[in-house]
Amino acid sequence: MRKTFALSVASVLLMAPVGAIAQGTALRGSCVTEIQQHCAGVEPGEGRLRACVKEHYATFSETCKQALLSSVALVKACKDDVQRTCPDVQPGGGRIQACMKDHFTEFSDRCKQAIVTAKFGTR
Repeated sequence: MRKTFALSVASVLLMAPVGAIAQGTALRGSCVTEIQQHCAGVEPGEGRLRACVKEHYATFSETCKQALLSSVALVKACKDDVQRTCPDVQPGGGRIQACMKDHFTEFSDRCKQAIVTAKFGTR
């Protein structure tokens, strides 16, 4: 449930199908818990979760805010790479993440760095 919720949050932040690449990033843990606390009754889709996250953003911990920003940066940095290498992959079920693993060497340096930053934080 937590990974699915994190994936939904990242996806709705940019309304991009490559939001699935945020799965397994820093959105784990307390950030997902915080978002669930503030947006518990919100069903993802049609911008509802995105609006809730934006509405409550100021109340999130600094760690959560950084995780959200990192996930947004990841989606922005990798959008073109994912669309180029995984054009027919349907989001969900870890399919985009699996495709990204298969094509990681084909990604731009910008995307690779965003993946590392999202997964491990700024180094």
